[in-house]
Amino acid sequence: MTSAEWHAGSCHCGAVRFRVAVRKFEAIDCNCSICHRLGFLHLIVPPDDFELVSGEDQLSEYRFNTGVARHRFCKTCGIHPFYTPRSHPDRIDVNVRCLDRALYPRFQLTSFDGENWEDNVGKLG
Repeated sequence: MTSAEWHAGSCHCGAVRFRVAVRKFEAIDCNCSICHRLGFLHLIVPPDDFELVSGEDQLSEYRFNTGVARHRFCKTCGIHPFYTPRSHPDRIDVNVRCLDRALYPRFQLTSFDGENWEDNVGKLG
């Protein structure tokens, strides 16, 4: 497995803090209705590469459509720093834009046509 760089992140108000291991600076830019509105850049990692440092009690959850995806957001500021994606329900999907350092320019972005999710989900690694 590729060596990891651990990076800290949070919601806007700092009530929710996390750490994530970045093994590849590759992220997904999805155009589905929720990702487009949130500006979410996806870094999907296994649970061992994610640590919720603080704020579990500050998280609320939103589910829609099939109810598989667990969209988690801070109750105070409303920011979505990470969630459990429908495409990978055994993983954590971190919003690259919520990392403390502005690392997203380092990420190579791959576009994903989430507006046509059913037709394209098989293209996700």
